[in-house]
Amino acid sequence: MLFWDDAAVTRGDGVFESIKIVDGKPVNLERHLDRFVRSATLLGLDAPIREHWAAATKEAAVQWAEKYGEGEAACTWTMSRGRASRPHIPSTWLVVKPIGKDILRQRAEGVKVLTGPRGYQLTETPPWSISGAKTLAYAENMAALRYAREKGYDDVIFTDGEQVLEGATSTIITLRGNKVRTPQPGGPVLPGTTQARLFTAAEKAGLSCKEKPMYLGDLLKADQVWLVSSTRGPVLVTQLDQHVLKPSGDLKAIRKLLSEG
Repeated sequence: MLFWDDAAVTRGDGVFESIKIVDGKPVNLERHLDRFVRSATLLGLDAPIREHWAAATKEAAVQWAEKYGEGEAACTWTMSRGRASRPHIPSTWLVVKPIGKDILRQRAEGVKVLTGPRGYQLTETPPWSISGAKTLAYAENMAALRYAREKGYDDVIFTDGEQVLEGATSTIITLRGNKVRTPQPGGPVLPGTTQARLFTAAEKAGLSCKEKPMYLGDLLKADQVWLVSSTRGPVLVTQLDQHVLKPSGDLKAIRKLLSEG
């Protein structure tokens, strides 16, 4: 039960992770645990006990598969600072839900993406910064997505001038020849668990992988541009602002690498 005075409700003060479930098993679990612990630490929350979250997730995944059959689902972990009436006791919960039809459509058809500024800029990082934490404060990201959809787009890529940062709920990946690239994490750019998994598989396959500062021109020159996230997986970018992209090469390669990673 989530109470009215919980910090998740009143202040968005907490962290979360989303994990894909496939055939009753969580995918990329250790990387999600790493980021969950890191996010909680940045917010000054008690570190999640990895073994407990892992065991609960595996049990929930099995129960989901037993009830609804094998296939895909999305599991979300949440930890908040807790209730005002019970200070210093965090609230934690886990839910599993089906993969939405819109996600399935985007996987099949690709996405049209609008670029734009995040809406704020810091010249230097203050000591209280929680950059790098996956927090519950997603209102601005959701507002950007609503605006993009009103304009006929599916998603948003945040930029700082010409520099590419990240998607509203995803990490950006480009493929050009044998080079796989992603914007360098840090500051406002959240390290991506799915991107890390993809890079591990891509390097084993002999591709050159690198995190680096990236610009809009890099996306326009790429053979393929992808948005990757845990539950949505890789979705191909087919349009960037007014530019219709013409992907080349094997469009199944990125999906295959993620399935093997």
